Amino acid sequence: MIVQRVVLNSRPGKNGHPVAENFRVEEVNLPDCVNEGQVQVRTLYLSVDPYMRCRMNEDTGSDYITPWQLSQVVDGGGVGIIEESKHTNFTKGDFVTSFYWPWQTKVILDGNILEKVDPQLVDGHLSYFLGAIGMPGLTSLIGVQEKGHITAGSNQTMVVSGAAGACGSLAGQIGHLLGCSRVVGICGTPEKCLFLTSELGFDAAINYKEENVAEQLHKLCPAGVDVYFDNVGGDISDTVISQVMNQNSHIILCGQISQYNKDVPYPPPLPPAIEAIQKERNITRERFLVLNYKDKFEFGILQLSQWFKEGKLKIKETMVNGLENMGAAFQSMMTGGNIGKQIVCISGDTSL
Repeated sequence: MIVQRVVLNSRPGKNGHPVAENFRVEEVNLPDCVNEGQVQVRTLYLSVDPYMRCRMNEDTGSDYITPWQLSQVVDGGGVGIIEESKHTNFTKGDFVTSFYWPWQTKVILDGNILEKVDPQLVDGHLSYFLGAIGMPGLTSLIGVQEKGHITAGSNQTMVVSGAAGACGSLAGQIGHLLGCSRVVGICGTPEKCLFLTSELGFDAAINYKEENVAEQLHKLCPAGVDVYFDNVGGDISDTVISQVMNQNSHIILCGQISQYNKDVPYPPPLPPAIEAIQKERNITRERFLVLNYKDKFEFGILQLSQWFKEGKLKIKETMVNGLENMGAAFQSMMTGGNIGKQIVCISGDTSL
């Protein structure tokens, strides 16, 4: 059987910006036989995420993420349906997910890398397992719980950068749900600002491309900032830390997308003047890696699902169709073209 796949065509270079042409689509032959312990799956949805930028380099700069290899199939978060199974845990028709799903229309996989998912948790929206009811949701929830030190009823203010993205759009809502009295988002377009305040319940939003961020922070956070959910790093984060963060406040270091096209360590060090302020005010800024909290995943998924079903957690996706558009979707996500989670639909057909 002939199937399509996406391979890494070229590397953008450690300081380069990724483009769609870094990827290419090719056809390959899928073997006819499924061996013991394997399953054949049809891919339904694939995820593109900021961390993947590091995988485009020969060295990811991380001990837990492996680089993609040139002319080899690319992989990441995926959801699909089992068409044939020779693994004891799975049967035909099961919906499954993996963090290491090849960018391929159909694929034979070792069943041990797959996890069965229950469509009822997402009211049938299977792509949500790659977003709000998946790794981005867990990252947001566990990050806020473990590093935010939120106490309900204590009038805390939270600021979220990259607030209209996959994690930011969830983190602000979770901040409110866990007891923050004020949540302010920072993003890059008027449309995103309106989305945050009118649909997600953020108290205010700042457009960093058109407004003076320092001025707006002082105006919108009169009591200062107690929790900062940082998705971007760079100038925006330096401004938040230096201008409005309170004594003994907390930075949740989720991502640093503004720094991913630069050859710098992760997490990138703060400029000396900002670091001095951080130490003087005793602001915590610790690396946060959700994979260190696997014992909290099961409860976390159930909590996120419950909030979603109760209408307390609003979920937004930017959906693109077709495996041939993986590269374009990745490039768009890295330049802020998405609102909510960027997803690529490979096949919307869930029948067998």
